[in-house]
Amino acid sequence: MGTPPSRSPGEGKPFLEVQYHPSDIRKGVRYLFLYRKQVAWTVLSLLAWLTMVGFGVWVSPQVISDRWHEATYLDAMDERSMHGERLKILVQRLGGLEEQTEGARMEMAKIFLAYGLPETESRGKGGYPEQPEPGPQSIYAATIRQGNGLNAKITEELAVLGTFMQEVRSFEQANHDQVRQTPSISPLQSSDFVLTSPYGTRTSPFTREIDFHAGIDMAAPTGTPILAPSDGIVAFAGRYPLRQNVGWWRYGNLVALRHGERFITLYGHCDEIMVKGGDRVEQGDVIATVGDTGWSTNPHLHYEIRRRDEADQTFKPIDPRIYILDHRWRDQERLLIRARRAPDAQDFEPLPRTMRR
Repeated sequence: MGTPPSRSPGEGKPFLEVQYHPSDIRKGVRYLFLYRKQVAWTVLSLLAWLTMVGFGVWVSPQVISDRWHEATYLDAMDERSMHGERLKILVQRLGGLEEQTEGARMEMAKIFLAYGLPETESRGKGGYPEQPEPGPQSIYAATIRQGNGLNAKITEELAVLGTFMQEVRSFEQANHDQVRQTPSISPLQSSDFVLTSPYGTRTSPFTREIDFHAGIDMAAPTGTPILAPSDGIVAFAGRYPLRQNVGWWRYGNLVALRHGERFITLYGHCDEIMVKGGDRVEQGDVIATVGDTGWSTNPHLHYEIRRRDEADQTFKPIDPRIYILDHRWRDQERLLIRARRAPDAQDFEPLPRTMRR
């Protein structure tokens, strides 16, 4: 049997004594003495550990939930950001669609002017635009409001266009001959020309004085085909005699087409003339080629449209760009405003009698 270990004099009597007896009797007994202070610290340590474990067990579901909600929140923010980018792209597309609908409406307005329809009385003009619905308040609120506004405007534009088209279709069905005789296409293909001198007041390249330009100058290479803008009859083809009129002689090789009772179109500075007086032409027929004859500084087509004035029955110049429906001009909106408000042309060369017959 083993001998108990000696104790220090100051330790006092043990609070707890633990003895270990091995199965082998040859080995001594082992003693473990626990004093009151040691037991107290051990118990306190165990209680602290149990408390920590219990707290961890209690808070762990909340921590896990918070972690899950944080991950969900981050995923939601990523998805929101993705939807925000898509929203911006959609608004940009709406902006492009708005430009297209505005362009279509201006083209329709040109058709009304070309046909002489009373646009101010049209059911498709004016009206009350739809009010955009208010969008939710968020970081994308401004973008959403912009999109709603564009959508409302496009809806209103499409409604107007629908009415315009119905009215134009009805007019065309009821006035087939007038439509065929209205000069409505460009005499030069869009890819063939550059506008070098518009209709209206300008500085003459020859006299350097202010004068009235009764048509438009369309620069193009010599030999470029000139097309009839509508059905008509050749009223004149050739070079106007100098002794009869200097102004018309300056046009060089000239073709004049008469389109019914309302329009006469003129094509100056031609190179080769493909028609003769009295010929009937249809829209799109080649009547001449671009040249540099007469008073000309470079190869180009001088194109005029003269419309009969109902008041005095004279043929007066009008801006040809209004009637060219297969080409879009840069300043189309100003062109339409100017066409509605412009005063009658002044100081232009009257048509010779031979072209008015």
